[in-house]
Formats: sequence, C-alpha cells, structure tokens
Amino acid sequence: MLNRREVVKQVLENRPANLFAVSGLGSPTWDVAAAGNHKNDFQFIGAMGQAGPFALGLALVQPKKRIVLITGDGELLMGLGTLATIGNQATENLMILVLDNGAYLETGGQPTATAGNTDLSQVAKACGFKTTTQFSEESEMPSLIDYIHNESGPGLAVAKINSDKPPLKFPFSFDGVTAINRFQESILNF
Repeated sequence: MLNRREVVKQVLENRPANLFAVSGLGSPTWDVAAAGNHKNDFQFIGAMGQAGPFALGLALVQPKKRIVLITGDGELLMGLGTLATIGNQATENLMILVLDNGAYLETGGQPTATAGNTDLSQVAKACGFKTTTQFSEESEMPSLIDYIHNESGPGLAVAKINSDKPPLKFPFSFDGVTAINRFQESILNF
C-alpha cells in the first residue's frame, strides 16, 4: 500500500506548469496542503461532492490547462453520477487521482464499498473514461506520476493507500473568497 502524503507530494512536485489541482473534502485537502499550498491548488473544505463537478467545469472552460482532481474513495462513491458526467463530457485535460484506503477516514474509518468488491477504475471505465489504472506499490510511483502528468483524459488512477491518518495540515485559507480569488488569479494569468 502507498502512503497518501507521499503520493500527493510526488504527483504535485515538479508538475507541469499548466497543471492545476483540485482537492476533495477532508484528507485529500490536508494532503494537498501538506504538499505545499501552491497557488495552482484549490482545496475544498466542507463541500462534500463538489470537487468533481468543479474540476469538470474548470477542465471544460480551461481546455489548455491540465486539471487533476485529488479525492478519496468515500467522496467519489457518494457521487458516482459525477463519473458518468465526466465520462460523457470526454474532457481530455481532466485526470482524477483517487486516494483509496477503503474507509471513510473522516468519520471514524467505517469501510467503503472499495473495501469489498467495488473497483472504481472499472466503474470509471464503464462510465466512458478513456483510460483507468490502479497503483499500490511504491515502485509504481514513476508510472503514476507520468499517468497524471501526461496521459490524455478523461482518466482515473486509483492509488491504493494505507489507512494511516496523518496530522491535519490546513490549507492556505479557510475563507472561500480568499481561496478562490487566489486560484482564479493563478489560472487566468497562466
């Protein structure tokens, strides 16, 4: 199993200049913040299920930018319709990185469907994603990074991570207006 913070750090460090990250609620937001609070990152706080539609909208209106949604299995499972919408929009510049620990970590570690038979990469494929893949070993990190940075989307990579709960690392700002203004300035001035 992979370490969530290391996965996010390695995906976001040395990223292409045109790569913008959107993080889902909870642990993915803390992971992105721990990777550096970059101006090209937008972290959702308290808006379960909104990161996927936001990333899709961003990819549609900014086709020359590469968008990566970093989210957890719990959030994605609660909004599977988002995968169908993304698959039907066929956004070549959108990639999803699912940090899959098989648990709802934020609410006590209850098992998600991915702890059982559900395979999110197969669900995404059935929804029309161009490519899907899964990673679980540290030796696969170069391939995972290459996939997120270079593969044509829509694509979804499932990173099977351990269930450790690292300390919280707060994002740049908890104020939504401040956070979106910083992100908007970055993406529009790229």
